[in-house]
Amino acid sequence: MNDVNGLEQGLSRLTELSPKGYALGLHIRYASAHVMIQTYDTGWSETYTEKGYMLGDPTVFWGFSNEGAVRWSEVDLPDPHGILEQAAAHGLSYGLTVSHGPTSSRTIAGFARSDREFNNGEIAQIKEIVAELHENSTPPEKLTSAQRMALRLIAKGSRHAEAAAMLGISESALKARLRSARERLFVRTTAEAVQRAQEYHLL
Repeated sequence: MNDVNGLEQGLSRLTELSPKGYALGLHIRYASAHVMIQTYDTGWSETYTEKGYMLGDPTVFWGFSNEGAVRWSEVDLPDPHGILEQAAAHGLSYGLTVSHGPTSSRTIAGFARSDREFNNGEIAQIKEIVAELHENSTPPEKLTSAQRMALRLIAKGSRHAEAAAMLGISESALKARLRSARERLFVRTTAEAVQRAQEYHLL
């Protein structure tokens, strides 16, 4: 079963290894990540998002074209928007991109420091953590019928008591089904579970 606490432990380790923040897109499918976490400088994050830099980011392009790890200084791809130079101006002077998994469900992550390049030992640790997070957050191929029915009723606007009555179960049993669906879909709220299940055509 997917483990949100396990995710948090992995992210905590990444925070220690990447003092200027990171951006982690787990299981990118159809240009959307199953889980997206970003801890870079707020000013840089806003600029990056507002200008749609992901589409022209050479480090992201590298991640889609390769599997493994590369320092940003070693990425030999065009950067017409000067994204790496702008990142450095926000303190992201040295960076690392890690790419893991098949192209149909790839995890791509960027990590940054302001003081020096990532050393080989740090890169090995980061690669291992990203691989673990990728494996532990694999989207489910299906939900149980009980999970599906519970989510469908909530998606249609039924309240917990009403949905439980329609299913002929107690409200606590319904909540247990919703909780298991959230865990399976790697989300914290039922609303997110409904959205995620719909995105993956699981309902």
